[in-house]
Amino acid sequence: MGIVRSAIEIAASPAVVFALVGDVTRTGEWSPECVRCRWIGGATTAVAGARYRGASRNGWRRWSTTSTIRVARPGDELVWDVTFLGRPVARWGYGLCELDGGGTLLAESVEDRRERWLLIVSPWITGARDRAARNADMIGMSLHRIKALAEASANDATSERDEGGADLDGRTPPSPGVGG
Repeated sequence: MGIVRSAIEIAASPAVVFALVGDVTRTGEWSPECVRCRWIGGATTAVAGARYRGASRNGWRRWSTTSTIRVARPGDELVWDVTFLGRPVARWGYGLCELDGGGTLLAESVEDRRERWLLIVSPWITGARDRAARNADMIGMSLHRIKALAEASANDATSERDEGGADLDGRTPPSPGVGG
């Protein structure tokens, strides 16, 4: 059934990138197909065993899935299994690797785990006749959107640190003994 994988370099730390992708409730901000996720069963964060419901869309087609976090290692890896009607669909994951000189290599992958009956009916449910090609396209779009969000977040954090010494007017006060 195959694995589709792609990666991108992001100018943000693995901690920043993981904080983003580990918050599954934000998935709709970068996924072209999964428009919303919400925690279920009392879960509130990405830890092994936590479950969430995803709502997906492709044109006029709509469907929902249930996912279970299998691996959640902040700054390193996030893996989850997706089911439809209680049957396996896919195993998705993010792998994060700190780059020399800073930044993160973020890899996204998906392994198709559909049973024969779901292979037959899923094109009518999702509108994707070639799921591997659709997943490759979606991963590419998602990675670029995640990159933009993570880099903006990293830049905001840097700006806040840089502006930490400014007064209410945005001016940096003089150093002690200077200009006094």
